[in-house]
Amino acid sequence: MNRTERFYRINELLRQQRVVGFKQLQVALEVSRSTLKRDLNYLCERLHNPIIYSRELGGYRRGSPDPADHHPHELPGLWFSPTEIHALLTMQQLLAGLDAGGVLTTHIAPLMERLNALLGPEGNPEATELRQRVRIIRLAQRSVRPRHFEQVATALAQRKRLHIAYTARGNGHNTERDISPQRLVHYRDNWYLDAWCHQRQGLRNFALDAITRLEPLNEAAREVSAAQLSTTFGPGYGIFSGGTVRWARLRFSPERARWVAQEQWHTEQIGKQERDGSYLLRLPYTDHRELIMDILKHGRPPKNHQAAPVQKVPPRE
Repeated sequence: MNRTERFYRINELLRQQRVVGFKQLQVALEVSRSTLKRDLNYLCERLHNPIIYSRELGGYRRGSPDPADHHPHELPGLWFSPTEIHALLTMQQLLAGLDAGGVLTTHIAPLMERLNALLGPEGNPEATELRQRVRIIRLAQRSVRPRHFEQVATALAQRKRLHIAYTARGNGHNTERDISPQRLVHYRDNWYLDAWCHQRQGLRNFALDAITRLEPLNEAAREVSAAQLSTTFGPGYGIFSGGTVRWARLRFSPERARWVAQEQWHTEQIGKQERDGSYLLRLPYTDHRELIMDILKHGRPPKNHQAAPVQKVPPRE
């Protein structure tokens, strides 16, 4: 752990706990007493971090910034982990594109300010470097009219039904129906709605961008338990859920195994490295379409390939 990492670890511990003892800091940082003392002095004197030692409490705590101190207390370097960088920039981009110019903007603005503060001000060289050097690629994103998202989210929160006109992409059919929203799902940069369809008398999954017209209703939404939602939408692979759960058995060549062995395709997957270097992956699915799409990223199927027969999957609209 280098010095910059130690600085952020110290601040993290002080944020998590009211008081942190010297010995606890020393063990967490794996440094000597003299090194820890130098780090604490540097944080306080050079980087203006309000760290106070309390003899009464027997440890260090965060103090209030001195109003007369015009030096902002900040830490040097790009301290974010890969997960933190992805989370911060994804949230920033997601919020920026969620409701541009819509009524949610006033609610989103404070969150954007907090995210920007975490990433650092635009004029800060390190923050600018971070934004320029890290790129979040949003694959196959489809546009959703903000008013539909807003109305769906409102009905979801207020537990009200919706009347929608919907165009199914699979067959192009236009239908109208009343639905009870259950939960919003953001999957592969697109928004979906899990809802109870009163026309079909069952749970269905709707792509928000395929809703062509929407009308809020005053009727209370039908409640569906989390367990039933999980049973219907949870077991299968990807966004296509419902129907009979089957297990796919996929074997990848030694070359492709170097990628697939590090990937998580499903929370219940089982992977095994074979002696010849190939990789055997087993995972549950209910609809083969999305699974085949992801398989094709790793090469063409054999010429005589035929998809296994799959039962009709009613929850997908």
